[in-house]
Amino acid sequence: MFYTYILYSKNRDRYYIGSTINIAERLKKHNTNHAGFTGRTGDWCIVWSETFDNLRDARLKENSIKKWKSRIMIEKLISSAGL
Repeated sequence: MFYTYILYSKNRDRYYIGSTINIAERLKKHNTNHAGFTGRTGDWCIVWSETFDNLRDARLKENSIKKWKSRIMIEKLISSAGL
C-alpha cells in the first residue's frame, strides 16, 4: 500500500502534506530533530490519510492537495474523513 497523508503540528499550527510507502516510519522521521520543515517540533500527528495501490497515484493526490494552497479546503478534507 501507498499513502498520501496530512500531518498537523499544534506548536506551529501548520499542516504538512506528503506521500510514502510506510506511513508509520515516515511519521517517526517527521518527528525527529532534523533540518527540514517538519524538524524541531516533534508533535506532528496524522490527521488524514488515503491509501493507493501505487506510488504514482499517491503522489498525484499529494500534488493535487498542495495545489489547493488553501487551509480551508484542507480542513474540509480532514473533517470529511471523520478521523
